[in-house]
Amino acid sequence: MTATAPAPTGHERGTPAYRRLGAAMWCAGLATFVLVYCVQALLPTLAAEFDVSSSAASLALSATTGTLALAIIPMSAVAESWGRTRVMTIALGASAVLGVLAPLAPTFGTLIGIRALQGVALAALPALAMAHVTREVAPRWLGGAVGLLIAGNTIGGLSGRLVAGAVADMAGWRVALAVIGGLSLLCTVAFRLLLPPALAPPAARVRLRELGRPLRAQLRDPGLRCLFGISFLLMGAFVTIYNYLGFRLLAPPFGLPTAVVGLVFLGYLAGTWASTGAGRLGDRWGRRHVLWAAVLLTVVGAWITVPDALLAVLGGLLVVTIGFFAAHSLASSWVGRRASMLPDGSPGIAASIYLFAYYLGSSVGGAAGGIAYDAAGWPAVVAYVTTLLAFALALALLLRRVPAPAP
Repeated sequence: MTATAPAPTGHERGTPAYRRLGAAMWCAGLATFVLVYCVQALLPTLAAEFDVSSSAASLALSATTGTLALAIIPMSAVAESWGRTRVMTIALGASAVLGVLAPLAPTFGTLIGIRALQGVALAALPALAMAHVTREVAPRWLGGAVGLLIAGNTIGGLSGRLVAGAVADMAGWRVALAVIGGLSLLCTVAFRLLLPPALAPPAARVRLRELGRPLRAQLRDPGLRCLFGISFLLMGAFVTIYNYLGFRLLAPPFGLPTAVVGLVFLGYLAGTWASTGAGRLGDRWGRRHVLWAAVLLTVVGAWITVPDALLAVLGGLLVVTIGFFAAHSLASSWVGRRASMLPDGSPGIAASIYLFAYYLGSSVGGAAGGIAYDAAGWPAVVAYVTTLLAFALALALLLRRVPAPAP
């Protein structure tokens, strides 16, 4: 009798399948973030084009992140049973088509409506991507694999901002959004071609009315609640910095050209390194310690940007970016790992709640940051960001007192 080979427990680092999975998830993260955050570099342009305030212009971003947050839990929970690969591909394709339609918007309200629909289209993707990596990668390499996904997010965020800003400076914001839509379509094709066949079995079919019990199971865990709160606070602080820095640099005493202001988003490259590096450091030295250091680093970076000196602003932005992506990489990988240890845990639903908090923080936190900027300028923004990060640090410290889940 021939012995049966043991079932694979996940892709090992260094194997061809691991590399293909990492590349595919990188493309998915890039496509998602290039679509969501491309308008961030265009906020001053949109404010001038449609004669709205800076906080109103930020709705072009908040509309997408807000609807994404509202739809992410039901969409990702139900969609996982339809096949993660199929749903992720459809989500990317639909959002890319909407991205191509966005530059045709005749009014600011229409643009906001299209951006809101993009949020709904993308809702299933982020949590499914995190859940897919959690199920497909061997546990000991999970931190690094999630780091690759988030690295794609950082490159997407950087590419969207840089490409949109540069093209808008030469040909207008409508052409810029059209280019972004085409780029996201290319990423969708690459994602589908690279993604290896799934090792994990399909998830059981879930109906919306059945979501209550698994949602309560995740929310009852004190460790997961802390991580969800950290997600909301971190993203609210980070998106505020990037939303309104462009307005500050265009105004006196800086008075920089629009094309030059767009270059500040090169700081996102530091996030690519930080997300992968922090995941590996957390695997080696402990997630708690690295998470605390990352949040504190973000606070320090915010205060470095206060002086009206360009080098200080750019240096502080770099530090903020490193701290944020390091903390986000650690917290997001921690969610899937902790949820898988719970008796009724579901990494997919836990990832959905984490990302609900993440995008809600982007929408609500970013809009509130605009009110601070309109009222009292950049010092008010830094004070607001510091408050959010102080609460995030308190939750990170509280994790030290939360025991591991009982088996």
